Amino acid sequence: MKVTVLSGGVGGARFTRGLLALLGPSADVTVIANTGDDMWLHGVRVCPDLDTLMYTLGGAVHEDQGWGRRDESRRVSDDLAAYGLGWEWFTLGDLDLATHLARTELLRSGLPLSQVTARLCARWAPGVRLLPMSDQEVETHVRLADGSLIHFEEWWVRHRAALPAAGFEQVGLASATAGPGVVEALRDADVVLLPPSNPVVSVGTILAVPGIRDALVSTSAPVVGVSPVVGGAPVRGMADACLTAIGVATDAAAVARHYGRRADGGVLDAWLVDDADAAAAEALAVEGWTVRAAPTLMTDVPATAAIAAAALALVDRLP
Repeated sequence: MKVTVLSGGVGGARFTRGLLALLGPSADVTVIANTGDDMWLHGVRVCPDLDTLMYTLGGAVHEDQGWGRRDESRRVSDDLAAYGLGWEWFTLGDLDLATHLARTELLRSGLPLSQVTARLCARWAPGVRLLPMSDQEVETHVRLADGSLIHFEEWWVRHRAALPAAGFEQVGLASATAGPGVVEALRDADVVLLPPSNPVVSVGTILAVPGIRDALVSTSAPVVGVSPVVGGAPVRGMADACLTAIGVATDAAAVARHYGRRADGGVLDAWLVDDADAAAAEALAVEGWTVRAAPTLMTDVPATAAIAAAALALVDRLP
């Protein structure tokens, strides 16, 4: 079975790890990663979601954080701060910096991001084919109430999404194209999964890249999503602030309707919600959705494997 996953960072990485535990070593999984959080910092190209996926699936992630390397140190960032450089709210660990330096050197040698990512993954052996959504630079910016734009990472990390956002803009999107292998991974999949990643700035950014949404809508594979909202709150992070900015309630049913059913011009065929949102599942079922409520908190790898199994089981319920 060929499975394609559209993923952001921590939530998508942990879900995919559970999926691999479920499917076993012969799994054929492709992960299309959001690169809208990427940025240049200290002269190096930082790709937060790609790295979180690579470290998590490669067994090197800092588990308590969910991102970055375990056993990390920050001597370089501390020394840069002594020169009055860098941001105290966004520091690069020494081990993580090596990844960014390697990526930047390979990019400057002329390799596209997709080939650079494959080169980095050769070290970590994540067990999936990891594809950036695009080889072109696309950076998500947040439009604030006063009309100004700041990079998503500044809004997310420095301000903890506390500044009211009027919307999001993907700088560079108009000239971007789907990365090599992305459309084919959607077209040739047996199942496509949307994990509990941020529906606005992670999965939403991937779908905004020209060609990707069309490929998802037209694939013959069933498309199953897992709600990132449990009991009216995001599982992780500040996705509620992102949803509010685009006028979507922080509610499992509202997020499903935001994605939409393919039968009605959306992108989903089925939707998995948490047991806490059983009422939302019932309301969606009345509207014609293929939906199920099950435990969806990714407390450990076995629990996450069970979530992946519940998502895949929805395929058998489709008309």
